[in-house]
Parts: sequence; structure tokens; C-alpha cells
Amino acid sequence: MGALVRAALVDYGAGNLRSVAKALERSGFAVDVTADPAALARADGVVLPGVGAFRDAATRLRESGLEEACKRAMEDGRPYLGLCFGLQLLFEEGTEHGSTPGFGLLGGRVERFPAQDSEGRRLTVPHIGWNEVHFERRTDHPMLSRLPARDHFYFVHSYRPVPTDDAVVAGRTDYGGEFVSAVATGSIFAAQFHPEKSQGAGRRLLDAYHAWVEASR
Repeated sequence: MGALVRAALVDYGAGNLRSVAKALERSGFAVDVTADPAALARADGVVLPGVGAFRDAATRLRESGLEEACKRAMEDGRPYLGLCFGLQLLFEEGTEHGSTPGFGLLGGRVERFPAQDSEGRRLTVPHIGWNEVHFERRTDHPMLSRLPARDHFYFVHSYRPVPTDDAVVAGRTDYGGEFVSAVATGSIFAAQFHPEKSQGAGRRLLDAYHAWVEASR
């Protein structure tokens, strides 16, 4: 029997950590909930969840050294799973409460949903509840080759990413018009939705992540 697959679950004071940790454990991970940048270098995979405000999250990660530790892990080829803010922070800029720099690993901004949908009707923000994700059927990324063409996940968010490069788009969802709900490139897979709250669909995604991490060791 091989060694346990270890995931570092990044604790920067704004994460939905307990439920994410339990969900990762159900998919076979040994989970280290940590605020120590050095611990990320010892993990097989890095998971960055989060709820709250973009500016607060970005500031805490930057000042604690966790941002650089996440970037080093990705550069080393260790699979990164970003959930909600863990997706948004990959981009160049967040626009909540003014402009705040993100990690800058992906081109684009994180913007609030518009006040109206594509047909001019009032759009309820935040977007809360179950919605369908249509995954891109590209097979060059390990996660996308392991996921169904579409699945339903649970969302809670007022902001969504607007990438400048369609090549990183891994999933799309319709809420008052189409928006990007997942991205994938290299050692990165990130989702706007919450797999830890998404029952069977969430388990399928985290099982796929476990298989990717295990194959990457």
C-alpha cells in the first residue's frame, strides 16, 4: 500500500476549513490544515478555499507569506485546487472595494455580477444555490479528462472571474448570462463553486483531484 496522499489546506483566517477538510478526507487525503508557508512545500497538493472579501484575503495571504508559498508549489508542479476565493485570487485584480492585486498568475479581473441579466431583468446578487457547470471537453488537463461533461454544484458568490485568455477556461455556468465557473492550466485547477457543499458532484470532483495529485507524486 502506498503512502497517503497529503493535501495542505491553507488557513489564512477566511476559509470554510472544517467542511473542506472533511470532504478532502472522504476522497482519501490526509489533510494538514496549516497557516505555515513551509508546510506547503511538504504537501503533495495545495488547496486554497475561502469566503469573505477579496482585499482582506489577498492582504492576509501576501503578508503571511502564504501567497509566495502557493506560487512556489504551483511552480514545482504540485497540483493546486482553488475554491471560490482560491479561484478569484489567481487573477491579476479584484474589484471589490476598489482595485486589489491578486496573484497575477492568470490574466483578467474579478468583477461583480451586473445588476441586470442579459435580457434586462433584475439579477439577484449574490448568486446562491445549485447551478449547472458545463466543463470544457479538453483532455490536455488531468482534471478535465476525469470529469463529466456537466454536473451540478453549489454556489455562493457576488463576484466572478473575467479571464483575458479563453484557453484557461475549464467550466462555464449560466446566471443572468454565461460566466466562467472553473479554470485549468498546468498545475492549476480552480472552481468558483463549493465542492464541499455539492454532495455527489463535489465528491466526484475531489476524487478526480485525488487521482491527479497521486499521479503527480
